[in-house]
Amino acid sequence: MNSIANSSEETFFEVAEAGERIDRFLARQCQGADNRPDLQPLSRTRIKALIEAGHATIDGRVVLDAGHILKQGQRIALRVPEPEPAEPQGEDIPLAIVYEDDDLLVIDKPVGLVVHPAAGHESGTLVNALLAHCGDSLSGVGGVKRPGIVHRLDKDTSGLLVVAKNDRAHQGLAAQFADHGRTGPLERAYLAFVWGAARPYGTIETGIDRSTRNREKMAVVALGRGREAITHYSLVEALGSHGGQSLVSLVECRLETGRTHQIRVHMAHLGHPLLGDAVYGSGFKTKAALLPEAPRAVLAGLGRQALHARLLGFEHPVSGRHLVFESPLPADLTALAEALRGG
Repeated sequence: MNSIANSSEETFFEVAEAGERIDRFLARQCQGADNRPDLQPLSRTRIKALIEAGHATIDGRVVLDAGHILKQGQRIALRVPEPEPAEPQGEDIPLAIVYEDDDLLVIDKPVGLVVHPAAGHESGTLVNALLAHCGDSLSGVGGVKRPGIVHRLDKDTSGLLVVAKNDRAHQGLAAQFADHGRTGPLERAYLAFVWGAARPYGTIETGIDRSTRNREKMAVVALGRGREAITHYSLVEALGSHGGQSLVSLVECRLETGRTHQIRVHMAHLGHPLLGDAVYGSGFKTKAALLPEAPRAVLAGLGRQALHARLLGFEHPVSGRHLVFESPLPADLTALAEALRGG
């Protein structure tokens, strides 16, 4: 047998007797591996995961079913991939840096960039880019997977985000974000394109909790349940008229709390889900058919929720200066606005 400890080489096994599941067979072969330098000890759970990930073959053919029943004389090959590093690695990813000093930097995050590593996004994230740009200077308060990250934006939300470069800055910024601007200097404003004719202004105050129907979604719940969530919104522009009514509203949202998907959940709760939001606005696809051809085509190619973090203001956690940054609509949302205006 070839050693598979800490390597991606294959180890081969011959099936002497038929009728056993492949995961049980491989687990039994590895049970005595502590005393066998040619074979790495592997749990049955680990073996099952390797099989389902395509790392096992029978007579040269990949098998993905851990419960596959073996036949006598078959030859099994098992490959254990190289272990992935426990900590994210720096990657040369371009960053749109709006401001930077010794304590922090402000990023204008593009759409599609994930903020920190997670399942399915172990690389290519903002954290990977920051590690390459800042090296060891990043704050460690956020933990191994998210050094320097004080707050986050969804993958498909663009706009302004502040990152701490040391622990003092991180703690100072985190305190402001915990207050959400209620008594402190933090200020955040987002632009959102939503379906329907929104009122001139309003406040949404509910609880937000994970949906009991779909654990990938958040949902509005009664106050006192879930976590308190408060969003203030105001109408910026009415767009795309149909039958005397606005099909789309451009609204500015200001947050008094910072819950997962808060703006998307709250606007959908009002009956005004965000354009392009496949999670919370899928029931409004028929609205798109009412749009003229040009904006309908732009929306079809948008590929994300129409949400942009346009303003970020805070007190510098070290110098005490009040800093305010603004980000214009990115090209894709500018094109959407122009198409809706008929430009």
